[in-house]
Order: sequence, then C-alpha cells, then structure tokens
Amino acid sequence: MSTGQQELSEKVRETAREVFGWDELRPGQAEAVAAVLEGRDALVVMPTGGGKSATYQLPALLIDGPTLVVSPLIALQQDQADTLDRLGASSRAVTVSASVGAAERERAFADLASGEVEFLFLAPEQLANPEVLEDVVRVKPSLVAVDEAHCVSSWGHDFRPDYLRLGEFVDALGHPPVIALTATASPPVRDDIVERLRLRDPFLLVQGFARPNLHLEVVRCADAAEQREQVLLRAASSPKPEIVYVATRREAEEVAGSLAELGLRATAYHAGLRTSLREQVQEDFMTGGTDVMVATSAFGMGVDKADVRTVLHASVPGSLDEYYQEVGRAGRDGEPAEVVLFYRPEDLGLRTFFASGRLKEADLRAVAKGLAAGLDREALAERTGFGPRKLPRLINALEGAGSVEAALEEDEARHRMERSRIEMMRGYAETSGCRRQFVLGYFGEDLPEPCGYCDTCESGKAAEVAAETPVDAPYAVQSTVRHPTFGDGLVMSYEEDKVVVLFEQEGYKVLGLEAVREHGLLEPVTG
Repeated sequence: MSTGQQELSEKVRETAREVFGWDELRPGQAEAVAAVLEGRDALVVMPTGGGKSATYQLPALLIDGPTLVVSPLIALQQDQADTLDRLGASSRAVTVSASVGAAERERAFADLASGEVEFLFLAPEQLANPEVLEDVVRVKPSLVAVDEAHCVSSWGHDFRPDYLRLGEFVDALGHPPVIALTATASPPVRDDIVERLRLRDPFLLVQGFARPNLHLEVVRCADAAEQREQVLLRAASSPKPEIVYVATRREAEEVAGSLAELGLRATAYHAGLRTSLREQVQEDFMTGGTDVMVATSAFGMGVDKADVRTVLHASVPGSLDEYYQEVGRAGRDGEPAEVVLFYRPEDLGLRTFFASGRLKEADLRAVAKGLAAGLDREALAERTGFGPRKLPRLINALEGAGSVEAALEEDEARHRMERSRIEMMRGYAETSGCRRQFVLGYFGEDLPEPCGYCDTCESGKAAEVAAETPVDAPYAVQSTVRHPTFGDGLVMSYEEDKVVVLFEQEGYKVLGLEAVREHGLLEPVTG
C-alpha cells in the first residue's frame, strides 16, 4: 500500500470513529469505500444491518460537494436523514418531496450549495421534475447513492417507471461516482442495476446471502382452504414478533381479522390504507404494540426490526429475489428465526398471469412517431392518451432499445426471464435437496454441503439428494458455458442429475446432465 493509500485509509477510519463511533469497519466496507473515493462506481449487495449505508456515508464526508441519495420511500428517506442529523453538523441532511413548498425547497438547495448540508434525499419521481433536476444539477453533487437499488429491476418496468430513468438523470449530473445499494440481488438483477444506472466498470461487493440463523421450510397444501387453515395455525403458534405476507389487500384484512379472533394482536398493512394509518400500523409493530403484521409486499422496505422471529408466506411470491428479500426481515439480530412458505403449484399459475404486461407494437409505434416529431412527454401524453405509468414505460423501452423492433425483442427476453424466475420459485418449493443450497445457488453462491438447518435436511431427504448428485460435475459452478439454442450462460448449481444454468437471453434453465453429456449441449467458454 502506497503512502497516499495509507493516509487515505487512516482518514477513512478516523472519520468512522469520530462521526459514526465505529472502531472497526466490517468486511467489504473498506474496499467499497476505497473504490468510491478513487472515483469508481460501485454496486454493494449486503444484508440489512450489514453496513451498506456506511459505504456511501463515509466517502460522502470525505469528498468535497454534496451527496444525492435516491431512495424510494419518503418515510425511509426521513428516517435516514434524521439518523444522519443526529450524528452532527458535518452530516446534516434534507429531504425534498412533492409535499415540500417552493420556499422550503429553495432554502434546502441554498444550504446544499453553501456546504451547510451534505446529504440530499430524493425519490426518482422528484428527479423527473425538470425544476428539481435543474436545482440538483446546480448544486453539483459529488456522489450519488441509489438506495434499495433492486427497485430499478423489480419496480421500474411497470410500477415506478422513473426508476428506469435514473441512468439518464445521473448523466445529466455529469455522472459523478454512483454507488448502488441493496440487500438482495441475484445475478440478473445485478446486471439490470448496472445497465439501468449506467454504472461504469463498477466495483462489486456481494456478501451475506447465507443467513444461517434462518430455518427454511416449505409446507405443501392441497387446496386454498387447507392453505389458509395451515397459515392461521402456524401464525398463531409461531414465535413473535411475526410477519405474514399475503398476495392481496383483501387477504391481508381477512387473515389479520381471523388472527385477532384467536386473541392475537394482529394488524393488516397494505397500500390501500391511508398514509397516516399505515404509519401508525408500522409504528405499533416496531414498538411491540402488534404481535403479527399481516401484509402485502408493500410492507418491509427500509424496516429494520432486529427481533422478528417468524416470517410466513401465505402463498408463493413471484421470484426467489422477492422471497429472499422478505424472509431477510427475520432474525436480523442473529438469533434463530423461522421462515415458512405455504405452497400450492396453482399459485405459480396466478403469478405467471399477473406478471407485468407485454408491450404492444402499435403503442410503441405511436410513441416513436411522436418522439420523431419532437414532442415532449406532456404533448405525447395528450396525443396518445397514455397515462403516467404507461407512457414512461414505452418511452424508456424505445430509448433503451433504439427502435420498435429492438424494444419488442428486449420485452420478450424480459418476459422469458420473468417466467424462468417463477420456475425457479417452483424449484425451491419442490426440491428434495437442501433449500439453502438451492437458494444460494440462485444468487450465485456455492454451499458445498447441505446446511443441516432446513426441513429437507432435517427429514434426511437433502442427504439422499447430495449422495445422488454427481461428484464429477462437468462444469465448474460460476463458469460460462454455451448452448446451441440458448446461447451463453452461467452455471449456477447442480441437483441430483440436473444442472441449473442462467442464460443471458433465456433466464434460468434446468437441464438433465445425461442429455447434456449425450448430445454435447453445453460447451465451456474460455477467455
């Protein structure tokens, strides 16, 4: 290490001690901080509580100029801003949202420009406001942090399309160093984040998927009635505090009501509740006033409650990315916790049905024609009649692909990937092998031996599968192979006589090893 690097390293540790009270940095933090201080972009995938925030907060205090933090939820922004404010004058923070008046916004940007405030928290939708973007450009952020960066992949295509414009916004700022942060991201999601944010040769830090304190279990149910009964029985008897994830708002209300009738302090949480009630429900859960939170996927992002002992899923999520993000809210204190999936194969059919809609060629051509005529978004919306969710998605697809035909091809590839993720969720639910090995393989990590702490390990099935899995695996895990039809792919894992490969264009495929060997279906790719 050079003298300059040693001095910088000591400066980082000194700042960590003086501002944050940390005597030591956690594994991976120092490397990520160093990369950002060298001007590199970075993608940090670490579990909540693992120190992700430090990887942007430390360099922010050591680089001249303000730091822009893009965060999806106002409550999450305010919580992080309040935490930074309590640390001292050097880490003052402001949030700017749609509810902030012009005078307050003007004062916030003046404080940023003068150096009195270091951190600016915004949602992507605020950056889509030309006036706000102009204000941000004027204060010249020296660092951009994108929190909950998996939303670029999981939300951007349909629900919040302004996430897909973040790369455009970053470029408008002159592309200062960008650090993207998330707790869970499989290889396709990581690739999506890098592409959408236009990260340049990013430093990649990925760790912490194993979560060995979580006991993984799947309960297979014959029909919907049995599924509901099993969920209620388990929710009533499992250690508390507890989160029960359900698919719909109606189900959240019904399950919470049934548990309340059993004498439990259970509350429903979903996006249909008015904001003040959602905040109150969440506060009750955080402070121990509620034992069971029955929620849709709207609950949990940014919620850091260390002592959640149980997370149940009343039906199957749409992907292992979503599932592992949600079960990761259990056992953050490192103590044992239970996570249980109640599974019916029919649920996967519903997930496929509800997968994000396809782009229509006629819609794309209508938007392409308007863009070619020089229409702005407001004029395009008026001409086409497309709403605030549909129009940005079409524009993003065209701008990203370059043509209608290419946008349709990319949309088809994305749907193949989504279908493959649903099938991997089926694989997790139906495997006889170690569930932790399966899920870690999905995220690109290798667990050489069965974990011993999931239902299949405890039943002895995982050991039987391990004994049947070929020792002479023909391709190394994480090596690149080429299929004559599916193209290039990454070997993710083995199970019994099958190999799981993540193909760039087709998504996850499970191939029989006998057929692969007999027909030479996979060739190693070197170089």
